Amino acid sequence: MSTQTLPAWIYQSEEFLQLERAHFLENAWTLVCHVSDIPNPGDYQTITLYDEPLFVIRTDSGGIQGFYNLCRHRAARLLDGAGNCGSRILCPYHAWGYEPSGELTWVPFEDQYADLDKSEHALVAVDTEVHFGFVFVRTQSEGESVAETLRPIADELALYRLEEVVPLDGLSERLTRCNWKNGTDNYVDALHVKLAHPGLNSLLNTTYTLEDLGDGHSCLQGQVENIVGRSEIAKRYHEVLPDVDFLPDNYKRRWLYFMIWPNLAFNLYPDQVEFMQFLPIDATHTLIRFGNYALPDARPAMAEARQLNLDLNSQVGDEDTDLIERVQVGMASGSYHAGPLGENEVCLRAFADHLRALLPVAQRTQAPEAGTIATLNRNALKDGHS
Repeated sequence: MSTQTLPAWIYQSEEFLQLERAHFLENAWTLVCHVSDIPNPGDYQTITLYDEPLFVIRTDSGGIQGFYNLCRHRAARLLDGAGNCGSRILCPYHAWGYEPSGELTWVPFEDQYADLDKSEHALVAVDTEVHFGFVFVRTQSEGESVAETLRPIADELALYRLEEVVPLDGLSERLTRCNWKNGTDNYVDALHVKLAHPGLNSLLNTTYTLEDLGDGHSCLQGQVENIVGRSEIAKRYHEVLPDVDFLPDNYKRRWLYFMIWPNLAFNLYPDQVEFMQFLPIDATHTLIRFGNYALPDARPAMAEARQLNLDLNSQVGDEDTDLIERVQVGMASGSYHAGPLGENEVCLRAFADHLRALLPVAQRTQAPEAGTIATLNRNALKDGHS
């Protein structure tokens, strides 16, 4: 396995990001929301994915479909944020109207458009799948299904009755000044927890372990058993966390983290579940999207445990943002090209190996000449260096 980190230049290069987009990001599934975020006909959720404006919507028949979020007339953005469009998606520019199923049904001054066939101007759909109650889209129709993507962790996901969960506090976004890989690297780097996350370390301490699942997937986990340190949040969570009777005994107090290649994470807790996705805006900016969900449970102890979890993870999020932005700044220094990886940094090593296999130009410690990256990568693949 890799003995060095990925080279610093691939965390700054727009050319390399375009290579990542073409080879695996755009045909990877992106989690937009849960079906419970859009429960009624006309409910929608928007997302910008690799420069493309998209939305998913609950149709009148109860299905869910994703579309490009632009009018077929003059390309105006149709919907903003999240909400309900009622019985018709109405363009704010010239009032062209679309059904939630995508059909164009209303064109003002239609007689001014010679031979207009409205059926030829329906909204453009994107690949959409619903799995474990979550809504996924992708802009390139190549690659495996969502079920195949999640197969390495399907047994664990099935334990948490994900189809039945409802939102806890809505979807959130965090814009960070870093390359998307600094976000995923940090997620699978368990060695920083003891120093950088005193609250999380108090909660999980010596039980925290990490495992390479293969093909760029990782698992990290720990048990809420013995609290160390001074975190009052961790102490109180340990005290109040109630029994969760549908979980197996060894999951009732387990915090379980999965990173699914390339940029999707699931955080599975006894009291709630969370998804996270690291979406590149450009080579040095990433949008971290996340949402928290839980099964209905009226017990006061569960309500308190859930809030404590949110409070602790809010601290962790702030701490991690500081860390990954520090690293991004360091990546720009001419004094740094790559660093050593310890044998115990198994998930970082595996992630690096997987990326280098897909994009062998990443084996170069020094940045290639501008404009040559795609060609060098293509040649390396032809030569069998993948």
